[in-house]
Amino acid sequence: MASVARRLGVAPSTLRTWDRRYGLGPSRHTDGRHRRYGSSDIGRLELMQRALLRGASTAEAAQYALEQMPRADFVPAPAEPADAIEAKAADVEVPSRLARRLSTAALAMDVGAVQRMLVDAIRELGVLQAWSGVIDPVLTALGARWRGVHAGAEVEYLLAECVYAALVRATPVLDEPRNQRPVLLACVPDERDNMPVYALAAALAGRRIGAQLFGIALPQEVLAVAVRRSAPAAVVLWANRANADPRLFARVSRGRQRTRLFACGPGWDPALLPPKVELLGELSAAADRVEHVLVGAPR
Repeated sequence: MASVARRLGVAPSTLRTWDRRYGLGPSRHTDGRHRRYGSSDIGRLELMQRALLRGASTAEAAQYALEQMPRADFVPAPAEPADAIEAKAADVEVPSRLARRLSTAALAMDVGAVQRMLVDAIRELGVLQAWSGVIDPVLTALGARWRGVHAGAEVEYLLAECVYAALVRATPVLDEPRNQRPVLLACVPDERDNMPVYALAAALAGRRIGAQLFGIALPQEVLAVAVRRSAPAAVVLWANRANADPRLFARVSRGRQRTRLFACGPGWDPALLPPKVELLGELSAAADRVEHVLVGAPR
């Protein structure tokens, strides 16, 4: 143990604590009563140390190391009160196993693991289920954890960049979309939460519905010109912030081209929407409705 402690630059008592609390101890047994650290045991400790250096808590770092290099022989002891509080913080209040793994990798600032988990989640669950069951809960939990502070927010930004890239990769380029005229997806001006429109675009592309996506929130005048030049069959405007201005639909719907208008997101007040604007539900229902309006029954 002393040589391992010197290698990692920690006290032997710290290694004993990590072994007792988190199961990050030696797994090899000698002929006597002593246990010896093997290469995999040291590898876990090095993973944990890297996560600690990137700002993860001790419980977060230990969870990350064990998820990356599992130990089949370890059964954790009942947590002490302090451990229970720390472990609860490590879960960041996300619901599923995949979400907890993604949260742990993000907290450890392991961009490679985050990217792999996003790809796996989208491949296994599909874009919309991965978004609603894994990605969005983790983003929401991390945002709530550091709201109003700077330290730790880098984790949220790192995850957001990886999610953008994963959603773009999950959006196929369509040679022959089922719709003749595209659906235009855009955020309302000044909207900062634009990631859901990327998820919706990916989901529609997976159904071979062609979309024109403006992920960056455009000024009203620019958005109106984009709608006029794209001549879309439908316009979906996303708003997450409250009190989105429903008069925006009048600006983008001028002209002779018939276009279906949809409001999407929690920022719209249904009572204030013009009669010709349809309010969509959550992203899965929104994709179903847009597909039905543009091409009829789903394939």
